[in-house]
Amino acid sequence: MPVSEHFRTPQLSRRSLLTALALAPIAAVGCSSGSSAPAPTGSRPLPIPPLAAATVQDGVRRFTLRAGAGETEMLPGKRTPTWGYNGTVLGPTLRARRGESVAVTVNNTLPEMTTLHWHGMHVPPRMDGGPYQPIEPGGTWSPTWTINQQAATLWYHPHPHGSTEKHVYRGLSGFFLLDDDAADGLDLPNDYGVDDIPLVIQDRRFTPDGALDESDPTNAGLLGDTIVTNGIAHAHLNVRTSRLRLRILNGSSGRVYNLGFTDGREFQLIATDGGLLAAPITRNRIQVSPGERVEIVVRFDSNAPTTLHSFPIENRGTLPAAEATTFGFDDAFDILEIRPAEGMKSAAALPSSLIPITRLATPGTPVDHSFELQWFMINRARMDMNRIDFTVQVDTTEVWTVRNVDNWPHNFHIHDVQFQIIAIDGTPPPPELAGWKDTVFTPPGPTFTLAMRFTDHSDPSYPYMFHCHLLLHEDRGMMGQFLVLAPGQQPAPAQMPMSGMGPGAMSHH
Repeated sequence: MPVSEHFRTPQLSRRSLLTALALAPIAAVGCSSGSSAPAPTGSRPLPIPPLAAATVQDGVRRFTLRAGAGETEMLPGKRTPTWGYNGTVLGPTLRARRGESVAVTVNNTLPEMTTLHWHGMHVPPRMDGGPYQPIEPGGTWSPTWTINQQAATLWYHPHPHGSTEKHVYRGLSGFFLLDDDAADGLDLPNDYGVDDIPLVIQDRRFTPDGALDESDPTNAGLLGDTIVTNGIAHAHLNVRTSRLRLRILNGSSGRVYNLGFTDGREFQLIATDGGLLAAPITRNRIQVSPGERVEIVVRFDSNAPTTLHSFPIENRGTLPAAEATTFGFDDAFDILEIRPAEGMKSAAALPSSLIPITRLATPGTPVDHSFELQWFMINRARMDMNRIDFTVQVDTTEVWTVRNVDNWPHNFHIHDVQFQIIAIDGTPPPPELAGWKDTVFTPPGPTFTLAMRFTDHSDPSYPYMFHCHLLLHEDRGMMGQFLVLAPGQQPAPAQMPMSGMGPGAMSHH
């Protein structure tokens, strides 16, 4: 059976289509839609999420997404019940440009309430898709907003309070790529599906009959023993260009990856969560925690294959050895085999500089808010839909500190903004953490100092979230909320739809 209903008809550019046709004799191995047998090599061609169909009406780019249930051949020859958008697993790639207005119609055909959050997007709080925008079974949600941020690799996923992990684990995730003129002017691989590849890495456990095993979560949540890449296990990618751009998303619930190549080759890190770095950074390892994205460019000087691999985690802070094992820090996995072809097309060298980054603050800038992460709590409080934790004034820059005082790993995600890490224990961050971020890994011990600017959007009733993006931790209450207010504005919580979370207006701390 097909890997996914929506993977059958990718919408590619003419150049992409011609290249895909040239690769067809190779890519067809092991993925015949009528066969359940694994490929002779034990791997299958990597599915590429199609670009979402869009119409432009009255200057607004319009998309439609349908959340629904189906079956996916995640493991060769076995049908796994899954959830997806416009198909059986994952979702199409939405794409828009800076300055465009977008509108998305989201239909929920699932048997339970869900939401749809635009992770990394600068978006009004009423359009954020967090716990306050529930979509009931059979219901529709229609957010609209204007893109006002730089080119970046973002993603979308459900955010229903208390059940986010389950919804993501069953397959609900997708990419949202943003473009702008500055990024277009750089000589980077940019042919979607050919030399510019979206890659969502997730871990899963399966029952003997191929169903997703959602039993017995660890302290990290539903930690899996099988890697699925773009929705399937044991994937390979055929490439015919000498440079390959991988847009990597850690879409796992709780697993951290330390990515590199099995032959030790170096690659260039060109972007993190919020967009391009100031200049490429050469590395042979890059760490990504749940929700984080990185973009890397890898060069092929020969047709020797290599494998993207996750190595044991090195950045452990003061994490005890037993907890490191519980959270999978000692595990190693193959992620994606990459097979260069004979006679690869030559690609231009990467530019030496990318997009300038203006620093928002410096070490020593006064701190506006501090957060301690511990045991499903932030600042010793669990998420309460009826409590606003603090307010922020629009068009201001804030500095926050975050410290994990637990003996578990966590990370920290903020809705609406991209932030800068200005210090780790008072020292400037390493180059790979000096770009724009919306999620940061916080091992036990160090204090992270973050700077961010809140612009454009204010609302006295609807809040944004901050939380750990290890999804079990988020679901268990490791989350808070804040309002962004205009000058002179006071919190005015409305009776917002809480979908069983409990009635009552929110209080303000």
